[in-house]
Amino acid sequence: MTTFDLDRRSLAVLDKILADMTTADLGRPTPCTGWTLTELLRHQVSENHGFAIAARDGSAPNWDSAQLGNNPYGAYTTSVDAYLEAFAGNEVLERQLTIGKHGTFPGQIALAMHLVDTIAHGWDLAKTLNVPYEPDTEAVQMALKFAQQIPTSPTDRLNQKTFAPVVKVPKNAPELHHLLGLLGRSPTWTP
Repeated sequence: MTTFDLDRRSLAVLDKILADMTTADLGRPTPCTGWTLTELLRHQVSENHGFAIAARDGSAPNWDSAQLGNNPYGAYTTSVDAYLEAFAGNEVLERQLTIGKHGTFPGQIALAMHLVDTIAHGWDLAKTLNVPYEPDTEAVQMALKFAQQIPTSPTDRLNQKTFAPVVKVPKNAPELHHLLGLLGRSPTWTP
């Protein structure tokens, strides 16, 4: 199973989570400190479009410009379609892509970055909407392997505005919890 296949499957899980949301849900708090569901969705739409533009053009000028409009779910699905279309060909995996403020990477690394985002924000969305989250096991394993390479220094994370400080989880916790902890999320978060 390729990283692209795992990411596509993971995005399908998110789609099921979001399909039943209502406008009344948009004000709900999320595990992303200070963000409501609206901000989290806008971030996801921006990221999906940013990755898609970077895959097509080599870089994207603005990674935080998406608008949800009157149809947040429609904006989200459109962004997913754009992302999947842009990364569908193998040639993008070898090209150098500038991923926002994070730097320039081979497309394969950019794809892994998106997978980590997809898995983590899938959990965020499920927690926000109080629905079960059942990500693909192989996708979680791959995302965890990649996330273990992300710098964990609280100073670096603060300066780069990437993730919150690492949250320690029990050694025998599920792999998803280890991934969440590495990304600065408490697996026990509740609204």
